[in-house]
Amino acid sequence: MESAKRVLVYLRKENSLLQCAQFVQGITGLYAGRHQDKVLVNCGLDQNRFIISDQAFSGSRNVQLQRPSFCPIKNLTPEQAASLPGATQNRGVDMGVAVLLQTANKKVLLTRRSKSLNIFPNVWVPPGGHMEPGEQLLEAGLRELQEETGLCLRDADLPWRILGLWESSFPPLLTTGLPTRHHIVTYLLVSSSETHQELQEKLRPDEREVSACVWLDPQTAERIVATEEGVKDSGKKVPGLQTSIKVTEVNGGTLTQKDLEVAVLLNTAPKDGEDVERVSTGTKYALRLWLETLLQKEAI
Repeated sequence: MESAKRVLVYLRKENSLLQCAQFVQGITGLYAGRHQDKVLVNCGLDQNRFIISDQAFSGSRNVQLQRPSFCPIKNLTPEQAASLPGATQNRGVDMGVAVLLQTANKKVLLTRRSKSLNIFPNVWVPPGGHMEPGEQLLEAGLRELQEETGLCLRDADLPWRILGLWESSFPPLLTTGLPTRHHIVTYLLVSSSETHQELQEKLRPDEREVSACVWLDPQTAERIVATEEGVKDSGKKVPGLQTSIKVTEVNGGTLTQKDLEVAVLLNTAPKDGEDVERVSTGTKYALRLWLETLLQKEAI
């Protein structure tokens, strides 16, 4: 294994012994069946291990786990799996955490990853990253939020919940290369008592990781969620809807408000060639779960 500082995913099914997940192991398929892409599981942290189980355990939470239908790990052939470098095959599955920060006026924050990053460059995602040993989920998420955006909410008593788990691989498609990373991302919904205008004044993005920020309203999120991966121009030709959205770009430490075409946020992952600026598939999943929470509150 690599550095002991990594928090890895461990699995238990049908009272089996707890085992470290293997890099080439389809975790969603283990619980849902090879050809299914979503399932309810129980998850929780224990001694710097992120445990996923088909049965409840002390401190666990019951949440949805999902992967894209084109998940590279799911679609690896035995020959492709065997061809991966030994260091990749033996690295296990990393645990990540991402924060969907909801404002008092019902907007959420997304960040555009720097073009210089090795994984998912120039892609829109919630703030997030790795967990450090000894951290709890919210603690790790708020640390990453502060490191990437400058928003310090770690001393606030904020309502939060796990939205869901996402099985993520990079590159995102086998047609663009064999996987070099395999993560389970835990999406947290954290609710702030401040509006997006108030939080905007405190934004100090780290340019090494973040090139822009945007506050999404539910209507724009609905359009993003409705786009279909693999379908050209999906969702881009809906008449009567806003065509641009205000984003905050960071350049040399200076923040600038600019208009971004909403169509850019509706891009999907290309089947081959270089990736494009878009909202990641996992983020679309998290946004869909967020919209469901808003509907649930309206129904009460």
